[in-house]
Amino acid sequence: MKLSLGPLQYFWPRAKTLAFYETMAGQPVDIVYLGETVCSKRRELRLPDWLALGRELKAAGHEVVLSTLTLIEAASELSACKRMVDNGEFPIEAGDLSAVELCRERGLPFVSGPGVNIYNNRALALLRDAGLIRMVAPVELGREHLVSLRAEDEASPEIELLAWGRIPLSYSARCFTARAVGRGKDQCGFECIHYPEGQLVRTREDQPFLNMNGIQVQSGAVQDLSPLVGELDSAGVDVLRLSPGAGDMPAVVARFRGALAGRPVATARDTISGYWQGRPGMD
Repeated sequence: MKLSLGPLQYFWPRAKTLAFYETMAGQPVDIVYLGETVCSKRRELRLPDWLALGRELKAAGHEVVLSTLTLIEAASELSACKRMVDNGEFPIEAGDLSAVELCRERGLPFVSGPGVNIYNNRALALLRDAGLIRMVAPVELGREHLVSLRAEDEASPEIELLAWGRIPLSYSARCFTARAVGRGKDQCGFECIHYPEGQLVRTREDQPFLNMNGIQVQSGAVQDLSPLVGELDSAGVDVLRLSPGAGDMPAVVARFRGALAGRPVATARDTISGYWQGRPGMD
C-alpha cells in the first residue's frame, strides 16, 4: 500500500503552510495532494503558489495531485476550478461533480475526492468511464462495503481511504467559525486562521463531539487506522491517506510506515475507527 498526504483542511498562514510542506518534502509519503478544498475565501496561497510547491515536491520524488473545492457555490469558484483543471502539469482530485465534468470534457484522468458520492458499482463504473483512476472513499464507507465494491468489479480504480485525521463530515453554505463570533460568512474576517486545527465542540456532558472548521464540520476525534493495516490491505485498499494537522506529522508518517512494515502498532489515545468497522464513526 502507498501513503498519501491529503490536502490541508485548515487555514494556516502562508509561512506556516510553506514550512509544513518543506518538512513533508523529506518524508516517505508517495502522494501529496495540494490545494484549498474547504473555502474559497482562504487565499494565503493561490494557484501559482500551489503549482510552484507542486514542482518542488515532485522534484523531491512525490506524486503530486491538485485538489479542488468540495462545495462550489459561485461562478468565481467554478472559474477557479477550471483554471486548476487546466494547469497542464498535475492531475486533479475532483472535489465535486463540477470538477469531474471538467476533467471528462478535457479527457483528463482524475481522482475523486471523499465528497464525491460513490456508494455502488454503477456510480463507480460511470465515473471510471469519465476518467476516474483513483477513488478516495466516502468517509463513512467501511470494510464490508469496500470489499463488496472490489468483489463486484475487478477492474475498479485504486481505492484510497482516510487512515489518519479528523473525518470531514459535512460542508455548509454558512460559516460556523464566523457565526461563533457573531459574524456572517461575507464578513468573516478570516477568523478560522486563528484555529490551526479548528474549534472543538463539546456536548453538555463536556464530551468531545464535533470540530468546526469554517464551513466544514469534522469529527471531534482523529481517525487512526494504523493498527488495522492488515485488514485494509486484505480489503483491497491501495492508498492510506494521512490528513495534515498541526501536530507531529513526521511521527504520524513513521507510525504508518512501521505498521506497513509489519511492526505492531498500539491504538493511539482518544482516536476512533468506527466507520471502518461498520459501527458509529465516533466509536
